[in-house]
Amino acid sequence: MKKWLALAAALLIGGCSDKPETQAPAETTAAPAATDAAAPAGPQKVVIYNWTEYIPAAVLEEFTKETGIEVEYATYESNEAMYAKIKLMDGKGYDIAVPSTFYVEKMRKEGLIQPIKKDMLANYGNLDANMMNKPYDPNNDFSVPYLWGATSIAINNKDVDASKITKWADLWKPEYAGKLMIMDDVRDNFYVGLRVAGFQNNSTNEEEIKAAYEKLKALWPSIKVINSDSPKTPLIQGNVSIGAIWNGEAYMAQQEMEDLQYIYPEEGAVLWVDSFVIPKGAANVENAHKFIDFMLRAESAKAAIEELGYAAPNTAGIALLDEALRNNKTVFPAAEDIAKGSFHQDLGDTVLVYEKYWELLKAGQ
Repeated sequence: MKKWLALAAALLIGGCSDKPETQAPAETTAAPAATDAAAPAGPQKVVIYNWTEYIPAAVLEEFTKETGIEVEYATYESNEAMYAKIKLMDGKGYDIAVPSTFYVEKMRKEGLIQPIKKDMLANYGNLDANMMNKPYDPNNDFSVPYLWGATSIAINNKDVDASKITKWADLWKPEYAGKLMIMDDVRDNFYVGLRVAGFQNNSTNEEEIKAAYEKLKALWPSIKVINSDSPKTPLIQGNVSIGAIWNGEAYMAQQEMEDLQYIYPEEGAVLWVDSFVIPKGAANVENAHKFIDFMLRAESAKAAIEELGYAAPNTAGIALLDEALRNNKTVFPAAEDIAKGSFHQDLGDTVLVYEKYWELLKAGQ
């Protein structure tokens, strides 16, 4: 879910394109018959497919400086786009991807990712055991948690009284018409619709999903912006007053907007864990493990938390944070808010039902 690394920085490090760059073959000169010299090996690289702005540029630069491994970085805006690309390419073309919880489960079940070699991860012990061994990937055989967070409600308290919004259902109030932003995320938006309609997340009942669709349809005229690329930007620019966005985006917006508040609604927020996985056709598996291990360092986790505003399940990294950040409830939700939240699950073919109604909404039907 979700998250972010500037395109310019990525280009400086190794390129940012949907396909890894292919090097042109070097010109060769015929060697004497008595010489059997091997051609020099090409530069080492790792090809990462990740959310936009989701790894600090300085961390990538330090990885390349220390290891000599170049980083090629391509981005996506949704789990659905990432999954479709990797499935289309049969797991080839990328060495690392960063799916959210339920897409780790989906890709594991479909054989699109390969097992993690934990003996190659010297910093694996830095991970928080409380965030490990979840149903989407038992024993974390196929994924390594990177960052976790929530999708909840950001409010510009200068324009809207934040104390009046305590539930998802409050967004339907007529006074907020034309002031709302949502992200282009099927499951997150239908989570809101399901909860407001009185149902639970991960429903496979089409009647319940349709009821959520009807709720969202009633909200649709109030929505001014749909933005998953940089959800903080419409809030910062004053185009909207309320946004259903990731907590890290809210944290970054708060650095520029002292009046921005982030609340966790009574019905519960969407919770997610984004994890490093290695696609089954990865060409640089050893380098992928080296990169993952580098990201598991306490210093790397600290840098990601401080710059991106998401929590890392890295106890060693959290210990390096200053007290104010460790106690920031936007970044680290309170225990009661976590208890009320919900993780998405892989719903198999039922996701097609969600997508059908989501497309109807976007078409204004």
